[in-house]
Amino acid sequence: MANLNPSHATKQLLAGYCGIILGAFGIHKFILGYVSEGFIMLAISLVGGYFTYGFTLLIMQLVGLMEGMIYLNKSHDDFVDTYFVNRQGWF
Repeated sequence: MANLNPSHATKQLLAGYCGIILGAFGIHKFILGYVSEGFIMLAISLVGGYFTYGFTLLIMQLVGLMEGMIYLNKSHDDFVDTYFVNRQGWF
């Protein structure tokens, strides 16, 4: 069982809502401290979206939407264990 502090609960809500709203840009990854994963999502969305007329931007938005819903549906203990203790970067 992970040590739960109040900032983890705040980050869970903030990352979940940002994943749903701004998921294509990887903002939710930056909130959780996954900088490289955030840059990957941002680059795929912007550069790939430019060359594919927004298709990869749409795909990244769907990925962010799914991750945001996963973040919000996990219990606080599971969220902390998965994303802060075990450092699982994707899904």
